[in-house]
Amino acid sequence: MFDKILVANRGEIAVRIVRACHELGVRAVVAYSEADRDSLAVRMADESVCIGPAPSARSYLSTPSVISAALITGCEAIHPGYGFLSENTYFAEICERVGITLIGPPREVIERMSDKALARKTMREAGVPVVPGVDEPITGVERAARIAREIGYPVLLKAVSGGGGRGMRAVDAPEELESGFSVASSEAEAAFGDGRLYMERRLLNPRHVEVQVLGDKHGHVIHLGERDCSIQRRSQKLIEESPAPGLPSKTRDALTKSVLKACRQLGFHNVSTFEFLFEEPDRFYFIEMNTRVQVEHTVTEMVTGVDIVKWQIRLAAGEELTIAQKDVRPRGHAIECRITAEDHERGFCPQAGTVDLYLPPGGPGIRVDSHLYSGYTVPTHYDSLLAKFVAWGETREEAVRRMLRALEEAIISGVTTTIPFHSGVLQDDDFRAGRVNTGYIEDHFHPELR
Repeated sequence: MFDKILVANRGEIAVRIVRACHELGVRAVVAYSEADRDSLAVRMADESVCIGPAPSARSYLSTPSVISAALITGCEAIHPGYGFLSENTYFAEICERVGITLIGPPREVIERMSDKALARKTMREAGVPVVPGVDEPITGVERAARIAREIGYPVLLKAVSGGGGRGMRAVDAPEELESGFSVASSEAEAAFGDGRLYMERRLLNPRHVEVQVLGDKHGHVIHLGERDCSIQRRSQKLIEESPAPGLPSKTRDALTKSVLKACRQLGFHNVSTFEFLFEEPDRFYFIEMNTRVQVEHTVTEMVTGVDIVKWQIRLAAGEELTIAQKDVRPRGHAIECRITAEDHERGFCPQAGTVDLYLPPGGPGIRVDSHLYSGYTVPTHYDSLLAKFVAWGETREEAVRRMLRALEEAIISGVTTTIPFHSGVLQDDDFRAGRVNTGYIEDHFHPELR
């Protein structure tokens, strides 16, 4: 096991990683920007080191700064969390060169899967269904127009190095292609430093289902079941749950078998998530593999009892999986609400300010992952996620009722949050019945987001 790990992230995931380190008897060093000097993760850390000013390009996205922080503090490994450098192949390569373990899958897997077009090709060759489209980056609008005519509108332009919905644009007609291409490419360049795009046929209101996998360096790979992440706005997930409501057992078996087969062919180890679009009644298509911990890993932990973040660290240290597939027996149902500093009545406009009072919910079946405290100032430089409320129940209905109770109990004053929005969703008849898809928010609450 490692003696000391650098936590190269911020917010709730940095707190989550520090806690996992401490439970494993590992010292945690938090790398922070000037804007996060007073963060909860810094307060909890065994050591902390400033890696630059508030802009992420000069701190959390700066490979030299993060690597230097690890070296000067004597860290043997770096946990990148999610976002920032977590799927950056250059960062993974530099870690290798300086002899620091990057907590995640092998660099070769990160490299192959971070190029979303190459990932499509890899999965198709492994026999995993992919959305109809192209496997290579598109050079220019004219080439994009030819491909769109071949695939048939509507289409999706997607960032080759993308994730989290950034660098993605839906194009419903030829006259929208040029502007969509320009916007998606510019957004991808700003977010990932890579403006290249590829194209897929746009599936109309499918469900978004993903499978969590764990693997060790000794050839053992298991899955921890699936999650439904269909409640989204502009491809940004808002509510996740496990297991996926109403998913046919035949489809679930086909999904997990195809994922495990792909993992073995890739030579995968550590923790990753395979994401799919599911069309009723039983068709599913691979869209991407995230070679990092997911925001929504919590719901899988709640139904399986497996600590995914601790396993990330243990697997990176070379430990063998002590969990066999037959040992994974999901129990009950879990739902996560991402509480963000946004005003949903103004199109989810980001908010900032000081949290006057923070009182998290509690009681049976409730888990809260957050970096908030009373007096915390929400910075303007980063993602607006404030907390993750997770509710577990013996049934989905019990989990929903517990989440509604948690949302009612919670107090976050001083900044506008999405708590009222989540309460509205959980009381909606279609959501309660499990009738959800990726167009749910636009259809039920915000048609202007289409």
